[in-house]
Amino acid sequence: MTVFDLDRYVVREYERFARSFTNIHAKDLKSKIADRSVAVLKRIAAQFGSAATTVFSTRSAIAHLIRDVDLLIGTVLIPGAATPRLVSAAMVKTMRAGSVIVDVAIDQGGCCETSRATTHSDPTYVVDGVVHYCVANMPGAVPRTSTFALNNATLPFVLAIAGKGWRRAMSDDPHLAAGLNVHEGHITNPAVAAALGVRTLPIAAAYGEAVARVS
Repeated sequence: MTVFDLDRYVVREYERFARSFTNIHAKDLKSKIADRSVAVLKRIAAQFGSAATTVFSTRSAIAHLIRDVDLLIGTVLIPGAATPRLVSAAMVKTMRAGSVIVDVAIDQGGCCETSRATTHSDPTYVVDGVVHYCVANMPGAVPRTSTFALNNATLPFVLAIAGKGWRRAMSDDPHLAAGLNVHEGHITNPAVAAALGVRTLPIAAAYGEAVARVS
């Protein structure tokens, strides 16, 4: 079995799932991970060794890899921006009949040209013999667990805003400041503005130079 993925954590979770619910042994799972960062590829190679093959991500490399995959997992994310369509409809036509695409990036538009958002009640559809799983808000399948995870990640920011006020909280934390997308009806995130085709309000104009210095 071959997996082509764009995120090493998804590969690891898939392999764990496959070993738990099938008779497939780890040695039969061939994971191929594509990324545009050489540093990331080196780190993945060191972490997984021969269990994963790393590939520098290009259009031609993706087109070559997906011809033989059983499962393609797309986890592309550009914060604030629409996901680029890395897999064209023509590429999907070259995939094996019965193979599966899981487009985790569907919340940002999906990284496959043939992807469209589906629901937990009707999760899949077939295009050119390839099964597509493109459920929007996939963590909703485990609502309690995902809620705890979200709360753990966001609670420190909520407490900071409540205790300091939003201007001071953002001034003290560049990560929080970078999360500001809209202020008084104006978009402050350049990626969001570009995706919507509107102008960006500079951060300094949105909430003062003190915060702009740390963003």
